[in-house]
Amino acid sequence: MMNLPPDAAPEGSERLAASSCPDTTVQQISVLRQRSEFLKAARAPRQAMTGMVVQARKRGAGEPAETPIRVGYTCSKKVGNAVMRNRAKRRLREVARTVLPQLGQPGYDYVLIGRNGATTDRSFADLTNDLRTALRKLHP
Repeated sequence: MMNLPPDAAPEGSERLAASSCPDTTVQQISVLRQRSEFLKAARAPRQAMTGMVVQARKRGAGEPAETPIRVGYTCSKKVGNAVMRNRAKRRLREVARTVLPQLGQPGYDYVLIGRNGATTDRSFADLTNDLRTALRKLHP
């Protein structure tokens, strides 16, 4: 470990500091965690794509509006063992992180469901295109 003066930053940290600054134009995304939130989204319209299934539900007037977009991720045991399910969810999280701030609608809850074989084996570009296409179909 290097000893640096308190005001000195390590090499390359300028790039990290600049890229980690929050952008005010990017929408905040929070994660669905409660079963009741997933069940509400299960009754919403869904769009099946090759790499995933996307459910989109507009939140009601009495529901929390602290964040414009909320997203949840799920993979059943059909996807595979725990390693495969976790890999699929990690890929879905990254796809959502890149696509939802641009194409997600404020006030919506989204649930991304992994599919057997396709979510873990499909290329990242194809997964991204799947989510973009699904959002365009869900929000005409």
